Amino acid sequence: MRESDLYPVVKSFLEGQGYEVKAEVKDCDVVGLRGDEPPLIVELKTGLNLTILLQAVDRLAVSETVYLAVPSGAGPNGRRRKADVTRLCRRLGLGFMVVDQERALVEVRCDPGPYQPRRQPKREAALLREFAERAGDFNEGGQSGRPIVTAYRQDALRLAQALLEHPKAPKDLKSETGVERAGLILRDNHYGWFFRVEKGIYALSDAGVSALEHYADVLRALSEGRCPS
Repeated sequence: MRESDLYPVVKSFLEGQGYEVKAEVKDCDVVGLRGDEPPLIVELKTGLNLTILLQAVDRLAVSETVYLAVPSGAGPNGRRRKADVTRLCRRLGLGFMVVDQERALVEVRCDPGPYQPRRQPKREAALLREFAERAGDFNEGGQSGRPIVTAYRQDALRLAQALLEHPKAPKDLKSETGVERAGLILRDNHYGWFFRVEKGIYALSDAGVSALEHYADVLRALSEGRCPS
């Protein structure tokens, strides 16, 4: 598909909205005029990337009404990708159109204009809680390879270490390690480190023993109280 393949559908759509439309005007793919309104600019693209977004933002110096238009199948993970791009376009003050060439339809996902994102207090609270519950900083920004040492993983490691010698009950582990959610972690067994040997008694699995070796540096720091900051 070429960018020019999108033009007839977008032109017809805008003309249906009362615009006079012309293509390739001063480096703008599509320009529409309607009465005394500011010019409407549409950048036609077959895919989504940073260069395209920067180009569309640059057009805001010409007009406050700028749209980015892409075909309905553009990019991997189509629906999720377009939802992400819609949010980004809103933040940038851009409009976003999705063009279905086969059905000759245009879906306007968002219009240009000022945007104030909705705060999400629950996400902020979760961020602050995770930060506070982590003992030190055992990760690197942009980390790949070893799984991230979260507060949950730190607690699971504490429990695994306490179970190394023999099985125990959650209440005893809670008292010994100070991990308030000991019972929940053992029951969920998110990492496969534990197993129940009888009602109310848990033991360490082979995966748990391996985890103690894999995270030996974390456990040493936690036990010695010298967590990196």
